[in-house]
Amino acid sequence: MKHFINLKDISKTDLRKIITDAKRRKNLRKKLNTLEIDKGSPLKGKMLVQMFEKASSRTRISFYLAIKQLGGGTLTLRSNELHLGQGGESIADTAKILSTYGDGFMFRTDSDKKVEIFKKYLTIPIINGLSPSSHPTQVLSDIFTVEEIKKKPISKLKICWIGDSNNVLSSLIEASVKFSFKLNIGCPKKYEPTNHIKSWIKKYSKIIDIYNDPKKAAKGADVIFSDKVISMHDKGNKKKKIQFFKKFKINKKLINSAKKNCIFLHCLPRGNEVDEEVFLGKNSHVWQQALNRVHVQKSILLYCFGKLR
Repeated sequence: MKHFINLKDISKTDLRKIITDAKRRKNLRKKLNTLEIDKGSPLKGKMLVQMFEKASSRTRISFYLAIKQLGGGTLTLRSNELHLGQGGESIADTAKILSTYGDGFMFRTDSDKKVEIFKKYLTIPIINGLSPSSHPTQVLSDIFTVEEIKKKPISKLKICWIGDSNNVLSSLIEASVKFSFKLNIGCPKKYEPTNHIKSWIKKYSKIIDIYNDPKKAAKGADVIFSDKVISMHDKGNKKKKIQFFKKFKINKKLINSAKKNCIFLHCLPRGNEVDEEVFLGKNSHVWQQALNRVHVQKSILLYCFGKLR
């Protein structure tokens, strides 16, 4: 049994196996319809329980399709539909019940602590579908997308992140260390990664740089990543934050600071951090990026169920 919680805790070998398997599986599905099952039905009879404490579109739908295409089934729950959401049952007890009914657990949560408690008491694999400090399924899928478009290992590319220091960036930083790719981070000084993350960067990597000037961060980049600057659950002063990020808006001028064939990726949903011209332009591959989550999450499921070859 293997969990999928943070990229930093998974070996580079296993992460690369997941990407390689996803590539093969995507190629094999070219002539199949959405709900047709992969040859061999590798997860036939298996059930994935999904629980969402935060709203979700892509994670929810892509995991539903992933387990279905592998021959298994899924049950999707919201925490307020269970005793857990009402405060009437401990996470430990819920974990034991889920382990009895399901074969795997995908959890999208507002608490890193809850992920750790579930991990402690579950006897089935847990997949982190998003937590405050990590979004590993998104970032591994993004690496798959970058390599698919650029047709070369991400280690040979220069990656740029323009935006807030959030859970997606945290996982991208972990990925930079695991896959050894150059990562430039462009954000206002007030919104740089935490000291804890900076210490981790200093300890494990010499290939990550932080800039308070977006043009410097984007210079020579092969890929520019971004995310919504103001999220649904942002508790700070939103108007003030918008002002800080005003000069970090991704527009054509900023794209032109990168390489000529630079691609733009955004994990969605989008906000005002990117111009419509860029988001819908020739550099943007956001729809391909979203679709690829299905393929990569299939391979993540196989990894967790011990079926990855």
